[in-house]
Amino acid sequence: MPSLVTIATCSLNQWALDFQGNLDRILTSVKLAKERGAKLRTGPELEITGYGCQDHFYESDTYHHAWEALVEILKAPECHDIVLDIGMPVLHRDAHYNCRMVLWNGKVLLIRPKMCMANDGNYRELRWFTPWTKKRTVEDYYLPECVRQVTGQDTVPFGDAVVQTQDTCVGIELCEELFTPQSPHINMFLDGVDIITNSSGSHHELRKLNRRVDLIRNATTQHGGAYAYANQQGCDGDRLYYDGCALISVNGQILAQGSQFSLNDIEVVTATFDLDDIRSLRASSSSRCAQATSAPRYPRVHIQTSLAHDNLKEMVRPSAPVEVSLHSTAEEISLGPACWLWDYLRRSGMSGFFLPLSGGLDSCSTAIIVDSMCRLVLDAAREGNTQVLQDCRRICGYPEDSDYIPSSTQEIANHLFHTCFMGTENSGTDTRGRAKALADYIGTYHTDLNMDSVVSAVTTLFQTVTGKKPSYKVHGGSHTENLALQNIQARLRMVLAYLFAQLLPWTRSKNGSLLVLGSANVDECLRGYMTKYDCSSADINPIGGISKTDLRDFLAFYREKHQLPILSSFLDATPTAELVPFSSTYIQTDEEEMGMTYSELSIFGRLRKVARCGPVSMFNKLLYEWTPRLSPSEVARKVKSFFFYYSINRHKMTTLTPAYHAESYSPDDNRFDLRPFLYNARWTWQFKAIDNIVDTSENN
Repeated sequence: MPSLVTIATCSLNQWALDFQGNLDRILTSVKLAKERGAKLRTGPELEITGYGCQDHFYESDTYHHAWEALVEILKAPECHDIVLDIGMPVLHRDAHYNCRMVLWNGKVLLIRPKMCMANDGNYRELRWFTPWTKKRTVEDYYLPECVRQVTGQDTVPFGDAVVQTQDTCVGIELCEELFTPQSPHINMFLDGVDIITNSSGSHHELRKLNRRVDLIRNATTQHGGAYAYANQQGCDGDRLYYDGCALISVNGQILAQGSQFSLNDIEVVTATFDLDDIRSLRASSSSRCAQATSAPRYPRVHIQTSLAHDNLKEMVRPSAPVEVSLHSTAEEISLGPACWLWDYLRRSGMSGFFLPLSGGLDSCSTAIIVDSMCRLVLDAAREGNTQVLQDCRRICGYPEDSDYIPSSTQEIANHLFHTCFMGTENSGTDTRGRAKALADYIGTYHTDLNMDSVVSAVTTLFQTVTGKKPSYKVHGGSHTENLALQNIQARLRMVLAYLFAQLLPWTRSKNGSLLVLGSANVDECLRGYMTKYDCSSADINPIGGISKTDLRDFLAFYREKHQLPILSSFLDATPTAELVPFSSTYIQTDEEEMGMTYSELSIFGRLRKVARCGPVSMFNKLLYEWTPRLSPSEVARKVKSFFFYYSINRHKMTTLTPAYHAESYSPDDNRFDLRPFLYNARWTWQFKAIDNIVDTSENN
């Protein structure tokens, strides 16, 4: 007879230090898993505390509260008769570990610490946790008193072991361990482990899911076996968005896949498979069997139970393979930042968003992401999602006992989304018109103002104090005067943005204040093509990790999907800051002022961060790619210009608005890009080396 097993994995929207909320979501996920016939349930990494506690992992309170929450899980009746794999931090011999707790019927069976730490990019796990380096070794862990009173246990195994039931064997990987060259699942599968659970805190980055799916599928293709992947979901109180997408793979086929972007706090994914299929596949490979005989053996923790269904009593069928769903980059942009915005808004206690809407592509992209958020909220409300409805009513100003259900995205936007065109004498009528038309389309509460009198007041004050009146370059002023007059406008917009964000709800007889949204894209941040403390200074920025090129593709996709022809005018418009007067001989454009295109900026960004290039190695790579379209001296000029402006503007990254992380070359100084902010911008040694290469290339 077949040995059919049902396992469950899940995505949970956990929140750092929200012990009660995290516990409730864990218990609900266990209940749902049991209702669907699962005998094994795994969840996200550090799900009891939330993944993003950061330096709170140094605090003893965090560990005490984690044990208190675990006690509630051990005592809960719904947590019996199912093997549970729960994540929390543990202090063992005065070292902090990121652990999985294996529970069965009110007992702790095994504490499995993480062995490979994520410690690059956005991750600093070695700051808070110690990797367990004793492979296939366990020690005694003395349980705290609160657990001993419930379980009657004094010690449990702590270390690298697997769980043996009467009919199968379960092993554990934690997030980063899947991405390492010698992943633990290799030897576990060779030692007869049938099922691997992987509990992750893996953030969304554009085009990243493909790699995750490939690794999981390949693990079970090469070795045979089942692999259950769980992930954190939501913003967890940080600029990262954890994108869920729980997966179950068996023998190289995906049997179940959860949603990648969702407003649901809890999503449980289950699959049923035949253990005999795994063993048959493995036994059919003689080379695999030969390697298995010499594979290292894992300590086993035994459970006196079977995971397989009783086929005489339970009518269950194996799950059929599913087609893996992968979003396009444009779809990822429309969904990921939108989910992140909703999480941030509902958890911040604020009443909505305020966006300075300039009529350009970047602020348009931010507005459209909010529109996408409103569409997700409307869909969830219509589906009866009680959590979304509760949050929507509160944010929109309805009482808790209200039965309000939004009827359109425009209705939601009018409650929580406020926009303003902050014009000056340098603003074009086209941009003002585009901003107004887009606001009407989305349904925002829109205002329009001219701030010339405010700008004039500041310049007049300066003239009164110094006796000097600055002029624009087109009026005979110097470069310094020209730049200062532009920066005055940009910084005053920031001041006005926060004023309006605080008081607009009051003018509408609403409570609370608004989160100010930024609209600086990743390429502008990289080069520093923005004013420090201007409208790039906001509370949060949903496009700060997205390139101009990807934003254009996103708007084109959104225009077609939702039949929004108004977006064509933004896509066709020439990017311009509109901070200087127009003249018959000069019109300010972004790319002309920067001396490089946005497409080139993206290339510079990836070479600098992802390929880890300095000026000379970047020049050498581009010399072969860009010639003969550009001469060696032209390539050199662009590379030098990039590094010069990157250097003199690097200090702006220290005050960069917390932005949705989406791109692998983000220049965010606060966590992702740990480089100096004070450089010798002349790069004397490096630029001389480039000049020597140019001379050699052009004289041959």
